[in-house]
Amino acid sequence: MSEDRSGQLTRRHFLGTTLAAATAPLADPEPQRGAASPNATRAARLNVACIGLGTQMQGHLKEITTNLRQNLIAVCDVDDIRISASAKANPIAMAKAKVYKDYRQLLASEKSLDAVIIATPDHWHAPICTAAIRARKHVYCEKPLAHTIADTRRIRELSRRSRVVTQTGNHGSASANMRRSLELIEAGVFGQIREIHVWHPAHKWPSGIDRPPGEDPIPKGLDWDFWIGPSPDRPYKRGEYHPGQWRGWYDFGGGSLADFCCHAFNLPVRALKLDYPRVVEVSGRRLAKDSFPATCIVRFRFPERGRLDAVTINFYSGGWTPPAELTDDLKLTFGAVPTSGCLMVGEKGVVSAGLWNTLGRRVNRGEHGIKIIVPITKRETDEATGDDEQRIVAFSVGTVFATLSGVCRWSMVAGRRQPASLATIHRWVTST
Repeated sequence: MSEDRSGQLTRRHFLGTTLAAATAPLADPEPQRGAASPNATRAARLNVACIGLGTQMQGHLKEITTNLRQNLIAVCDVDDIRISASAKANPIAMAKAKVYKDYRQLLASEKSLDAVIIATPDHWHAPICTAAIRARKHVYCEKPLAHTIADTRRIRELSRRSRVVTQTGNHGSASANMRRSLELIEAGVFGQIREIHVWHPAHKWPSGIDRPPGEDPIPKGLDWDFWIGPSPDRPYKRGEYHPGQWRGWYDFGGGSLADFCCHAFNLPVRALKLDYPRVVEVSGRRLAKDSFPATCIVRFRFPERGRLDAVTINFYSGGWTPPAELTDDLKLTFGAVPTSGCLMVGEKGVVSAGLWNTLGRRVNRGEHGIKIIVPITKRETDEATGDDEQRIVAFSVGTVFATLSGVCRWSMVAGRRQPASLATIHRWVTST
């Protein structure tokens, strides 16, 4: 990053590369660019607030103040325990930050605030993003950007009308392997790619179960009503939702599809120019529950796109992996089948990208069927622009289908893409 003569990171470059606020290399496709906030001067430091003080935010707190040397002026969380834990883990970063338990008060009170970083549970992403953008604050929001497709579309349109910089966290987009893989696929090195396999291991969140009965006393210092927020009300149950277990429940998260497929689908969607799937199929164990399935396979079938053949993305969760004939090469390369990954199978070879598209390997089929496994070359590349909606639609629709089972076909109705049937899916995708 460029620096001024005093050695400080310049505000202009910081905004130009968005809130690079994680310890891993960040950068989704290039952020939407806008004017700096009214408080900005070219070489001054940004005044930043962090909303949601869970595990993911801890890396941001250190990165902002230590490596990027910006001003953390405020933090917000509905749980006093999370606030205290953050102060203990990051005493230097938190030393001068004012503490809030209501993000609305933070946005209204901090007149010098330039930008916010949002790392709350998924169901709060859209309301806080919307409020921050309307307040003319630059926004970095953890993935997934929102809890429903409709919310994602509203945020996208709002950000396009607003003179602020926005980014959602998909750091694999910044990797050299991602760039090189895109180049190789688009150059036709692997021929037509017709099947993709993505897998993720069993998770520790609640899975394949319905909401537990009963309730427990709400811990002191936790505003449970505010934590629930826009989701359906329910009593507090110790160890079931907060902290950290919310991701398995559809009312608050979307399981491994919503958590990881923004990463794993990134390369296939961009390289193969995928739009919306025409057919989505779901099978698995303990489907149609209040939480994500214990195990499942979700297949997204995409039609032909110009000269590109039809393609199917196969997603495996809960410990299931692709067929052995596809993973044998991985065993040769890594010694075992990785616990997670992304395979793109082409006519002339296979791309193994890893879940974050950062562990590129290519398997070339040489003469007499000999397979040659070659690391994808690292190289310096610039960030590229892109539209997240297809990735968001794909894993959001798949998540909804996991609440049911079977097949749903897409159709165009009144100029809007939506499922042709199933009221529950219709509500998730198009509700306003």
